[in-house]
Amino acid sequence: MRRGIAATALVASLALAATACGGGDSGSDSSGPVTITWWDTSNATNEAPTYQALVKEFEAANKDVKVKYVNVPFDQAQNKFDTAAGSKGAPDILRSEVGWTPAFAKKSFFLPLDGTEALADQAKFQPNLIEQAKYEGKVYGVPFTTDTLALVYNKDLFKKAGVEAPKTWDDLKKAAAKIKDKTGVDGYWGSTQAYYAQTFLYGEGTDTVDADAKKITVAGTEAKKGYGTWLSLFDGKGLHKADTTADAYAHIQEAFVSGKVAAIMQGPWEITNFYKGSAFKDKANLGIATVPAGSSGKAGAPTGGHNLSVYAGSDEAHQKAALKFVNFMTSAKAQETIALKNNTLPTRDDAYTAKVKADPGIAGYQGVLAAAQPRPALPEYSSLWGPLDTELLKIAGGKESLDKGLSTAETSIAKLVPDFTK
Repeated sequence: MRRGIAATALVASLALAATACGGGDSGSDSSGPVTITWWDTSNATNEAPTYQALVKEFEAANKDVKVKYVNVPFDQAQNKFDTAAGSKGAPDILRSEVGWTPAFAKKSFFLPLDGTEALADQAKFQPNLIEQAKYEGKVYGVPFTTDTLALVYNKDLFKKAGVEAPKTWDDLKKAAAKIKDKTGVDGYWGSTQAYYAQTFLYGEGTDTVDADAKKITVAGTEAKKGYGTWLSLFDGKGLHKADTTADAYAHIQEAFVSGKVAAIMQGPWEITNFYKGSAFKDKANLGIATVPAGSSGKAGAPTGGHNLSVYAGSDEAHQKAALKFVNFMTSAKAQETIALKNNTLPTRDDAYTAKVKADPGIAGYQGVLAAAQPRPALPEYSSLWGPLDTELLKIAGGKESLDKGLSTAETSIAKLVPDFTK
């Protein structure tokens, strides 16, 4: 789940506007190679160069296929693809955020990949990631990168305070107080964003909705308990107060990497930026632990990441070339390269080579993947965090009670999933 991704350079936007999309527009004559279009939604500065190099490697090995690479700003890609696919002008391949996959599959914009070359290595991928790429029993994306949230902490500050990575939220509160006493810095700074608060729901054995029962559970007893724990972590010794500004994400990140706060909840997309901070010039100082457990005794964190999906509106020749490209980009070799260059987590076990695991950030996040909870195959699921982002901000800022905020969120969510009961 990418957060705080800066807009890509103007040239990328201009390239997108000027680029003919996939399907019939990315054709070739009978004597030349097939040209397919790939919309990559990664960070244009930190990640895209690795993907562009792999495109050239693929083309060198497959003279019959050309790949038109277009970097699309992540925050614009979902709407752009939706519009393009609706007019039969979408790219042949999309780097699709996992939450988009069931929504586009429901609209028949994505090609089912079961039994195709793209999924030839299906058994190599982590089963929960394949499950997350499904809609109504069929697979519509090959897992490309994955992520989840972890409790990341400053080992040196924890050592000075004589505390270890907490197993429960109560442990975290006690550790934060000791860190404040011993080092003078706050022990923990939480986020008001719904994606990060999701962990507190999983810790109580619940979710925003029960997709199987078609029931909205965001204001239920267990959810209120989870959000109550989340709220309590903004008040107390060593617990930083809630930041309700538009730049909260950047403030929390900067405080952590500069050693001004000992622990935060964060995903592996920030590994590269962790290492740029003064507190982690020694990479070994970065601690990564499973998020603390709630009263259920279990810990859980949302699973994010991206799939590579193929446009169903392309003709047979373009789909065949696209499937070959997806197979290449999700191979163990390509995933190893991506992990080493971009510090992202592979989606297949055989890509976690000794070289990849030599990075303490990647090795650490691999160790917490067992607590990652796959999202239900509900097309509207990712949109449910929108109402919660609005209400949790008010709750954390003291402008609304927990009960009132969750009730309002429940009403808004009911409009997104009208066939669900409360």
